[in-house]
Amino acid sequence: MPMTPSSAIDEPLIRVRGLRNQFGAQVVHENLDLDVRRGEIIGVVGGSGSGKSVLMRSIIGLREPDAGEIALLGVDGRSREAEDRLHIERNTGVLFQDGALFSSLSVGENVQVPLKEHHPGLPETLVYELALLKVKLAGLPADAIDKLPSQLSGGMRKRAGLARALALDPPLLFLDEPTAGLDPIGAAAFDRLTRTLQQALGLTVFLITHDLDTLYAICDRVAVLAEKRVIVNAPLAEVERFDHPWVQDYFNGPRGRAARASKRRAAEG
Repeated sequence: MPMTPSSAIDEPLIRVRGLRNQFGAQVVHENLDLDVRRGEIIGVVGGSGSGKSVLMRSIIGLREPDAGEIALLGVDGRSREAEDRLHIERNTGVLFQDGALFSSLSVGENVQVPLKEHHPGLPETLVYELALLKVKLAGLPADAIDKLPSQLSGGMRKRAGLARALALDPPLLFLDEPTAGLDPIGAAAFDRLTRTLQQALGLTVFLITHDLDTLYAICDRVAVLAEKRVIVNAPLAEVERFDHPWVQDYFNGPRGRAARASKRRAAEG
């Protein structure tokens, strides 16, 4: 029976059950379950090859999983019905790891792409003003709107990608390694921007990262991928105590202890 859009507040915005992803003989996910609650920032972590990006692509419909169920924004995430796909596209924003900007378009033109696709009747002047608003919202200077991606630093390209992801005012945001390649100062600034936008706009954020500082700075819960599934999905204090070799090495090693100490100092300051 097809699912219909729902506004139930207590219903997970993303619900995955029994997910299986396989590439030839390689099984990446097997019987994977995951809930993402409305209004939270959930950090998704796991070792190399654990399928973090594959999971995200399955959820947003860029990859057809081999088995399982996905409920996304109140509809069947695996549906190919035009109405369901349109509902998902209009209510999700995605920042891919490399930004995925169109290199031949300016920042403003990149941000305008989803606006023109989903609201073709809007006047050009309004589309430009909306794009400028998103550019500023992402923390870029106004003059960045006319620059090409090649004219921007890595951190600015990330913000340009974020501006495009926010173009349609989606309630659900997917960020794939948003601080990868950024220096510590730039990464911390992006973390603060993410939390500010999440609180100001009431966003739900699905955040793939390997950055322990990001996890401790802004994530409400952390989902750990290992053994082809989500082995724990909980607040950090609970994840730190989870009895699994990878979890203990990752969260209680030197870098994990340093990130925890940094969060403690920030809270005390």
